[in-house]
Amino acid sequence: MKARCMRCKEEREMVDGKEVITKNGRRMMKGKCSVCGTTMCRILGKA
Repeated sequence: MKARCMRCKEEREMVDGKEVITKNGRRMMKGKCSVCGTTMCRILGKA
């Protein structure tokens, strides 16, 4: 899955992505940047 890396400032491929539920009940993919290794997040739709 692709997500925006805040350190690289580009759309990158996410490694080891896991779906998590935030405190307010929204779904989110959380993983690592394939280039720099920083944590990346992408908000998913309700469903």
